[in-house]
Amino acid sequence: MKTERILAELFADDPERFEPPTWSRRGALKGASLAAIGAAFGAAMPFSSRMPRGLLPAALAQASGDVPVLRMDGKAPLILLGERPLVAETPETMLDDDVTPADKMFVRNNGQIPERFAADPKTWRFRLDGEVNMPLDLTLGELESRFELVTLRLQMECGGNGRSAFVPETRGNQWNNGAISNCEWTGVRLRDVIRAAGPKEGARFTGHFGADPHLSGATDRAAISRGMPAVKAMEEHTLIATRMNGQPIPQLHGYPLRLVVPGWPGSLSQKWLTRITLLAEPHRGQGMGGTSYRLPVRPIVPGSQNDGATFADMASMPVRSVLTNLAHGTRVPANTRRIDLRGHAWAGDEEVRAVHVSLDFGATWHEMAVSPPPNRYSWQRWSGAVDLPSDGYFELWHRATDAKGRMQPHAAANWNPQGYGANAIGRAAILVG
Repeated sequence: MKTERILAELFADDPERFEPPTWSRRGALKGASLAAIGAAFGAAMPFSSRMPRGLLPAALAQASGDVPVLRMDGKAPLILLGERPLVAETPETMLDDDVTPADKMFVRNNGQIPERFAADPKTWRFRLDGEVNMPLDLTLGELESRFELVTLRLQMECGGNGRSAFVPETRGNQWNNGAISNCEWTGVRLRDVIRAAGPKEGARFTGHFGADPHLSGATDRAAISRGMPAVKAMEEHTLIATRMNGQPIPQLHGYPLRLVVPGWPGSLSQKWLTRITLLAEPHRGQGMGGTSYRLPVRPIVPGSQNDGATFADMASMPVRSVLTNLAHGTRVPANTRRIDLRGHAWAGDEEVRAVHVSLDFGATWHEMAVSPPPNRYSWQRWSGAVDLPSDGYFELWHRATDAKGRMQPHAAANWNPQGYGANAIGRAAILVG
């Protein structure tokens, strides 16, 4: 299928018919009327009668200007969300690979990027201490020679992925759905290292430390230092990684040593890893407590202030899907009556049970084929096709359902001040003809 032009270009070409309203990334109209929408789409929206009342066409969620792009050696042109710290999102159509290439992996930093370790990477030192009988101080080379090396495809996702869907807007980088990767990681199991240190009975939590300087440059403050329950640390897929996609980990992504804690917020996967400590109580490092990577146990009023005292730490990430072979805003040739679709879906600790696609604003849904993961915590390929009744404006809605029956909601749920856990259904606008 030949892809032609995006909808924004059509608005620019024909201002008499397409009188463009002003819109934001979350699709909220600014100073435009519903009449403008009708002029643009009304006669060419075959399923307009099924659009839920009050819902705006997804095409209006396209940014109406230049999107900042990351320009960096070794990285694809990602969407630049911030420079201090460096944050960049992967467009969904760049997530089509079963194994995410290093250049397409999203970027999320909390502090400064440390200078590259200039010595032999095998001399990088790592320490495991705290509630253990025999603290370990090992080089990277000793880790690799002493413990079994494993290679797994593992999802890594920012806790704020999908944040831009929250209304009202929350704090933090306004991610769409591209703060996700599924790389092939090689390393040693964290549990093997913990067992070698002889954990004490009171070792119930971890604390993680890295070499990245605080954004301010302060030497007495960590850029980020999070921790997790020991049960997750002892899970066999939690790795101390030394290689990514068969190569040394890129500097931007934690060279030469990092944690990989799949299925849980990516902030736990400490980059430039130097130390893990075992604790009897939850870690109190930077990025712990309050509203940081924590969710309301009971719903709170959207937009309200809250100190997070009654919140709980994020654990397994929610079910989510991306459409990877067709970009939001694509125009396809006239008389196209069938479109092949494919993408990926994942669900934190769980497997994905089903993916469905709707053409008529959620009135009916078509089930797609979902492939099993090559190993636990890898995302899963979904694919299928939909038939189009005519030319016109359509929205491809896609939603995934996990093994426990939890599916992506129509709107971002459980609003929280820092915008974690938003996993609303995906909506991609296309114009046929």
